[in-house]
Amino acid sequence: MYLSQDIPKITTHVLQEMKLKGEKIAMLTAYDYSMAKILDESGIDVILVGDSASNVMAGHKTTLPITLNEMIYHASGVMRAVNRSLVVVDMPFGTYQGDSKEALHSAIRIMKETGANAVKLEGGEEIVESINRILSAGIPILGHLGLTPQSINKFGTYVVRATEEKEAEKLRRDAKILEQAGCFGIVLEKIPSQLASEVTQSVRIPTIGIGAGAGCDGQVLVLHDMLGINQSFSPRFLRRYHNLYEEIKGSVGCYIADVKSSDFPNKREQY
Repeated sequence: MYLSQDIPKITTHVLQEMKLKGEKIAMLTAYDYSMAKILDESGIDVILVGDSASNVMAGHKTTLPITLNEMIYHASGVMRAVNRSLVVVDMPFGTYQGDSKEALHSAIRIMKETGANAVKLEGGEEIVESINRILSAGIPILGHLGLTPQSINKFGTYVVRATEEKEAEKLRRDAKILEQAGCFGIVLEKIPSQLASEVTQSVRIPTIGIGAGAGCDGQVLVLHDMLGINQSFSPRFLRRYHNLYEEIKGSVGCYIADVKSSDFPNKREQY
């Protein structure tokens, strides 16, 4: 029996207990009420209202364009659906880097206007002032290291990060900084599995991997990727559990045919 199955509400404390007991943490993204309700009732531990909504919901090429107001909109819909899962909301680009007062204001808006359980920030030592200020207000933070999509213009590519020792050492150091600051966990994205395992063992807080191997304390995927709704993204770390793109397309095709042939609606489907 998994620890998390007997918990009426997942909290950051529950995630810590799961790490201690060796139970893996299951996390997926959601951006709207309907999908979040399905995830929550399925027993997912953590729902991330990711700034990946910029890509999968709005069609942008990066996560950079999405605004704080848009993230609050998505998170509000998710929170209206969720009873059990822990809900974490990404703080979008430009709302916390370089100005800790603005970071606190942004985080407070997210928590007050959505009712979410925590926020997520990308980066380590360079954003620790913002992390400290947000945590001082009692707002839980999930860190994010490795490939940080909000820094795409700095990196210029989405390739695996921290393959060189200098960057790997910075990641190790940043993980300790996030832990010591008081973050309840860290997302490790697209880094070598050996490094991710090392970091996971070196910190007391849970790590959630995406393209970081099996040694992390949990895993996260973008819902639209793992369900096969999005067909244009096929990294090595992605396991598709369905092909909803083809299923939905086929269903729509049948609907169109039924309407064109006057088969829909039939006598039982009208008043």
